[in-house]
Formats: sequence, structure tokens, C-alpha cells
Amino acid sequence: PINKSGVLFFNTLFDENASCHLAFGKAYPTCIKGGENMDSVTLVKAGANDSILHEDFMIGSPDLSVTGVKENGEEVVVMKNGNFAF
Repeated sequence: PINKSGVLFFNTLFDENASCHLAFGKAYPTCIKGGENMDSVTLVKAGANDSILHEDFMIGSPDLSVTGVKENGEEVVVMKNGNFAF
């Protein structure tokens, strides 16, 4: 995996795939079901952030664990010990 290379590429497209990637700000329409067919007003009503900014953050460590929670409350391990779990 790319995270085992020990290289920081200083390129978001590479670095975000080697770590836990979070983004704050403007949402991508494709991240909302049917969003690619919505205008900006409908996207906001559907819960999309319409900020003029979108900033990516990458975090990671050998002991990082990330657990997601589904709408039904089920927990899903996404990252375990710094690696993707699936």
C-alpha cells in the first residue's frame, strides 16, 4: 500500500490515499444520492455544504483506528492500526 512507502508526496491526490482523509467545506454533489442532478438550492436542502471553500486534511499513524456508524447504528471499522480494514 502507498502508506508503506514512507513518502510524503505533497500532492493531495496521492497523500489522501495513504491516510485518513477528511474534507471541510463545499460538498461534492456526487457524494449525495442523486446530487449530480440537483441545482445548488436543492443540494443545500439535501444537506450539502455550499461553502466557497473545500479543504482536504490527511491524518494517520501506525495506531490510527477509524470506525464509521451507519444510520441504523451499526459500527463499521474503516481503518485499523493505520491501514484500511477492507
